Amino acid sequence: MVIFRVFSAITLVLLSSCADFAGKPDQPEATNVSVNMVETKEKTPQKVEESSIDPDVLFMLMTAELAGQRGEYDIAIEGYTEAAKRSHDAKLAERAAMIAMYIKDSYKTNEAVALWLSLDSKNLTARKIAALSALKIGDKQGGAEHFNVMLAVDVAGFEAALQELAGVLQKDGKVGLIYDALDVLANQHPSEAEVYFMQSLLAMQMNDKSLAERKVQQALNLSSGWDRALLFQAQIAVFSGDLAKAKLLLKDALGKYPSNTKISKMLAQVLIKAQDYEAALDVYQGLIANDPKDWESQFSEALIYYQLDKDEQADQLLESLMDQPEWKFQAIFYRGKLAEKQGDVKQALVWFDKVTEGPLVFDAGVTSVTVLAKDKQFVAADARLIKLQAKFPKQKPQLILVQAELYNQQKQYERAFNVLTDALLAAPDQKELLYTRALMAERLDKSAIVETDLKKILAADPDNVESLNALGYTLLNQPSRYADAEQYLQRALKLEPNSAVVIDSYGWLQFKLGHAEKALSYLQQAYEKQQENEIAAHLIEVLTTLGKQDEAKVLFDKVIDAAPDDEYLLNIKRKLFNGAHQ
Repeated sequence: MVIFRVFSAITLVLLSSCADFAGKPDQPEATNVSVNMVETKEKTPQKVEESSIDPDVLFMLMTAELAGQRGEYDIAIEGYTEAAKRSHDAKLAERAAMIAMYIKDSYKTNEAVALWLSLDSKNLTARKIAALSALKIGDKQGGAEHFNVMLAVDVAGFEAALQELAGVLQKDGKVGLIYDALDVLANQHPSEAEVYFMQSLLAMQMNDKSLAERKVQQALNLSSGWDRALLFQAQIAVFSGDLAKAKLLLKDALGKYPSNTKISKMLAQVLIKAQDYEAALDVYQGLIANDPKDWESQFSEALIYYQLDKDEQADQLLESLMDQPEWKFQAIFYRGKLAEKQGDVKQALVWFDKVTEGPLVFDAGVTSVTVLAKDKQFVAADARLIKLQAKFPKQKPQLILVQAELYNQQKQYERAFNVLTDALLAAPDQKELLYTRALMAERLDKSAIVETDLKKILAADPDNVESLNALGYTLLNQPSRYADAEQYLQRALKLEPNSAVVIDSYGWLQFKLGHAEKALSYLQQAYEKQQENEIAAHLIEVLTTLGKQDEAKVLFDKVIDAAPDDEYLLNIKRKLFNGAHQ
């Protein structure tokens, strides 16, 4: 007789979704897990030797089997559970747990898992389910007890197991429960660096960078040469915006592990982020010298040459990478970017059209549209955009943004606004659509819509700096709203104190408030960081107000020569220089 024919196909996929168990109303909520109905390698298990099974147990198994076939899962669970108790077979308890999970019954799942663990205390799958059940009801001590076994049984897999649990609890905003349980575990294992390292990872998920830094340092105090902890310590510094510290940490780590390519590549990435391109180039060239087949480093080197305007060197490297199947289409795409940078629209389009495979196919299509738009070939750009919309229907929101930008460049602001409005009917909470419509609404003097759209973004994402800055800057058009504008801009400046755009907005606020000297300081900082025409226009107006006409005129002449059609500069020309460019 074949036993388990139906339920042999039930396999646990731990933590793959966040489907809550039904649970009895008076029972505590259990884990958030799901069970996939998938085929196992053996479609039917081995036949059970009837002579080796107690007749009562065999009857229970047959009853469970038949109940499962009829969809009477409660009876099936009871049958497997009782059979497991009598035969002391952990596999039968596992069956009961799987079926209970499948029907999302938290109470029966917990019962079955408890039995499963009593028969197989080192089973990691059962431990993870039990740990999650404990944490869901706030039982930190219970969670720690399960973690203790997991750590003892599989140190190497401990991190991955906790990340699975965190993936579920994060959706409920309860990652801190794992962190707290690890605190209990740390008291039991004060010399276990892995526990503190996991706490550091969790602290970053909770967006507590200072706590993450303290915990990774505790791990390093116990294991000073742990390369993963050293790398993560540097990553924390990067996330905190302290690139100088990240560089020092990585250089120190590289001193301990000179042949560790992960450390070298992260150092190069930090150097690029810090705009120290020459130093990053040195790192990549060292990596390539050690491994001439390190195509990733060669590709990164080509991009640095591109950034440094060393187009010939960049193109040579990209051409050589076209012989490597993994890098071929990325190389082709950036050869197109090189042609675009050099103003060769025709050749750029040839390259972009050759990107027919890989992750950059969509990007190549969109870039070809923007290249044509910059060249004011709007009919050709629109034709390509229509083809992209048919080819990539799932990318519709992004393509709507491209369409709006095409209209914007043609100063067809009403059309752009209407396209975005139509798109928002289908996706009313899409942040990029809301933000772009707010920009179009500002151009059309629809201030109420500007404020409504930006506030809707901020309601869902209070720390959205782009929207904080845009709303604060827009409100500067209304003297009665300066106090509101200041709140938004102060928040944006606190979140991103080094953003040139935010510094410019805050400086312009100071000017509107009558603090011209203070405004000058902020605007000069902003312009030093980013030579953008609108910032230049603000700076010129403040300089003029402070009686520094000569300085203002020198700056104006410099920027207007570079961008004679820029609307901000033309407004300044009309406003301050009586329309005459002398």
